[in-house]
Amino acid sequence: MNARLALATLLVLLAGCGVPIDDRPRAVEAPYGPFPTPGTASSDPAGRFTEALYFVRDDRLVLVHRRLDMSPTATQHLEHLLAGPNEAERGEGLTTALFGAVTVAGIRLTGTRAEVDVPSVAEGAGRSDEVFAFGQIVCTLTARPDVDTVSFLRDGSPLEVPRADGSLSQGPLTAADYVELSGSD
Repeated sequence: MNARLALATLLVLLAGCGVPIDDRPRAVEAPYGPFPTPGTASSDPAGRFTEALYFVRDDRLVLVHRRLDMSPTATQHLEHLLAGPNEAERGEGLTTALFGAVTVAGIRLTGTRAEVDVPSVAEGAGRSDEVFAFGQIVCTLTARPDVDTVSFLRDGSPLEVPRADGSLSQGPLTAADYVELSGSD
């Protein structure tokens, strides 16, 4: 008799715990993406949008992905880069060459070219890792879907900036100009 009672109780419990059956198929919404690929760092896995930033580790440009709730404007994206690596990224040995090397006064998009305004700096304020600073800016901005090239201006005139091969260029520049500084050459 105990076996029958246990079986009846089990059947009642199983009948009440199932997925209800619908008369017809219903639409199911897919979760939002994009989803990180294996081996890609993501500092905030809760955000909907991926922001690509380039920092420096061991004399190499390193791509970092951050997750954001909103897609940043070009100005916001540059501000995030200029703020430097966050605590978790610093813990992974990432730094920035931007502090003291390049000052940015603003950015504007002209078609798919980002024009970055760089004011004059005090004499003797330059650093030897200036090429990394410009590489960080160019690689970060050209990772955006709305930016293909980057030019630097000082007082409205084109500014010659160093490329990875040591040559100076008035731009427009692309990430290819700094590929020698990345770990993927």
